[in-house]
Amino acid sequence: YYRARIQAEGYYREEGLLRNVIMLSFRKQLPAVSRALASRQARAQGTKSGTWVEGGSKLDTSLVHSAVSPEPKTGAILTPLFLSTTFVQDSVEDYLAKGFSYSRTNNPTTSALEAKLAELENGYGACAFGTGMAATTSAISATMKTGDHCVISDCSYGGTNRSCREFFTPLGMEFDFVDFRDPENVKKAMKPNTKLIFSETPANPVLSLTDIEAISKIAKDAGAKHVVDATFATPVICRPLDHGADMVIQSLTKYYEGHNIMTGGAVISKDKEMAEKVKWVQNVHGNIINPFAAYIILQTSKTMGIRVRQQSKNAQAIADFLESHPKVTKVVYPGLASHPQKALADKYHRDGLHGGMLWFDIVGGADAGKKLMNVCQRPWSLCENLGATESIITACAVMTHANMLKEDRLKVGITDGFIRVSCGIEDSDDLIRALKVALDQI
Repeated sequence: YYRARIQAEGYYREEGLLRNVIMLSFRKQLPAVSRALASRQARAQGTKSGTWVEGGSKLDTSLVHSAVSPEPKTGAILTPLFLSTTFVQDSVEDYLAKGFSYSRTNNPTTSALEAKLAELENGYGACAFGTGMAATTSAISATMKTGDHCVISDCSYGGTNRSCREFFTPLGMEFDFVDFRDPENVKKAMKPNTKLIFSETPANPVLSLTDIEAISKIAKDAGAKHVVDATFATPVICRPLDHGADMVIQSLTKYYEGHNIMTGGAVISKDKEMAEKVKWVQNVHGNIINPFAAYIILQTSKTMGIRVRQQSKNAQAIADFLESHPKVTKVVYPGLASHPQKALADKYHRDGLHGGMLWFDIVGGADAGKKLMNVCQRPWSLCENLGATESIITACAVMTHANMLKEDRLKVGITDGFIRVSCGIEDSDDLIRALKVALDQI
């Protein structure tokens, strides 16, 4: 297993910094070749335990098995956890012959997660980071420099907005925050120095959608890159790289991890050149995910398909309940016929799944919204995060989006009483009953 991995990895030095490129031949071609050989042997000699059945794998199977093989010495079914900072070399001449030197650059457990991410998102290569924000800032760093311009969604995760305004802008980069619901807005905002288009779909927290193919075409025509934060969708619902995007960002903390245990982030690139740039940034910044977090996410991601389907089912039931409640003035969920971009949701979201996120307003405005969040009982939890097994209510104005400028926050509809809901995997009847009790107190 590791011999095959090492043979499929290319290492080289550039500007004095070690860079590792995980090759597509390992992530896709090598397993395909191995399975093809196994299939031919099976036809000639009969099947054998440990070989793969002929034909490709569907998503739920890939979630479990992608980039994971039994450990060769012991037969352990899980990828081992390598808690080692450094790796002993046999000689100076054989430096990196075993494929690993220092865990800031690569670690066997982390590399297995990155290979899994690339396959699940249908990308060339992936880089896993310590947090979702580390992934976001690395994607920007890999595509922009002083004097460059970015067209970015006017509604995104609050940390993304803040990093562009307060970190990258003082470095001489320029950002225009645009309503991505109409691709023409993006097209009009393009400049000769535009190097990056940054979209988020569904957008956090208002759940507006982006026409990925249309925006990707605008980027391509201008010689820019298009990165999509698809954390709310996950590859279970939508894979932006299949629709022309150059990179996809995932906050692994959310649905991939899904149990409120670890933080993590990832950038998955469509081609070799982009994958190499992001890997270089990861190594320079030193923000690679730690092996223990990578090990946990390798396990939790196996059930992501099951969880996302249950979370989507719960979200649909809760959205239907809220839409019929007299004290609810507005409900936004991509699965509702009332969603203003329902046709776009149906175009990009597979299998009628629209995710576990929704939001709503109630009579009485901001004060009533804050009161509901304060009185809503378990199984709901009032906290940050989303995509986990536990159902969460978040006060975005004071939690996830507090670092946006207030005028920008209000402009996109995030009021002080904005109620964001992340549906877990509990029974929907219990979740609805708790919401009803809370609404009765308004």
